[in-house]
Amino acid sequence: MPIASPEVYQEMFAKAKAGGYAYPAINVTSSQTVIAAIRGFAEAGSDGIIQVSTGGAEYASGSTVKDMVTGAVALAEFARVVAKNYPITIALHTDHCQKEKLDKYVNPLIALSQERVDRGEDPIFNSHMWDGSAVPVEENLQIAEELLSRTSKAKQILEIEVGAVGGEEDGVVGEINDKLYSTVADGLRTLEVLGTGEQGKYITALTFGNVHGVYKPGNVKLRPEVLKEIQDACGEKYGIDKPFDLVFHGGSGSTAQEIADAVSYGVVKMNIDTDTQYAFTRPVVDFMLKNYEGVLKIDGEVGNKKQYDPRAWGKEAEGGMAARVIEACQQLGSAGTHSN
Repeated sequence: MPIASPEVYQEMFAKAKAGGYAYPAINVTSSQTVIAAIRGFAEAGSDGIIQVSTGGAEYASGSTVKDMVTGAVALAEFARVVAKNYPITIALHTDHCQKEKLDKYVNPLIALSQERVDRGEDPIFNSHMWDGSAVPVEENLQIAEELLSRTSKAKQILEIEVGAVGGEEDGVVGEINDKLYSTVADGLRTLEVLGTGEQGKYITALTFGNVHGVYKPGNVKLRPEVLKEIQDACGEKYGIDKPFDLVFHGGSGSTAQEIADAVSYGVVKMNIDTDTQYAFTRPVVDFMLKNYEGVLKIDGEVGNKKQYDPRAWGKEAEGGMAARVIEACQQLGSAGTHSN
């Protein structure tokens, strides 16, 4: 299957919301993690989303080059070629982009997609995230309104964040405080400024205690009921059931019940990065320790080429990450929902 068209991408979210499930959105940083994520989705029988953060894009461009646009486009084009060999649909998304990085990342990527759309082609990415959690809500929504106008013209979906996510991702540290919980007022103001779809399609990360990073279940105080409160209040005012298509950030270490509750309140996309990073790396560590003499030229020996060949341990990494993607699809209810 090809990368999702703009129309198919919108249908994916509509089906997820109607069917009571969500798609895992897996962060990728290399061609191998792209393959691992797509393989996991295919083996789960689920459509899915792969996404590139600013740091992931820098890394993919070459660790000494660090050009976000180059890396993001390279991963998107690679995915576009290899996804055709799998029987599911994959959407392409860019993850957290803060205000100071807009002109280095999202803005030029939208411009490149607009050029493609003007030629009658699909955009490079299906959606982009604007992370305005570090600026006041009014400024956040003002920038979101301008971006929404542009993403809509480029046949893309905009993801916004109203509230803040704690913890650390790509070197950006979020404080753990009351801003981790979005309010009904935040939701109402978002709909006042961005509309309910008439200005363009957007999805919203309302925060309910979310924290990036590694945490055991119970260490992060998630309150999914915050999502229900906002959906109910906003839905009553606008006469729309669950007016927001929601995104779940900072989900590593969440309990199965917390995930299920969030999905029942309108979450259609859940970001997964920390857990898949570990799932990719852990099998490599195991391989290296078990094949210590083979991967190192000890005491002048030649080692074992079959073991230090990057393909040998790379397959283990791919399999480990793919298995974690399958688990995510099962937790979110998207496994088995793909239909040709």
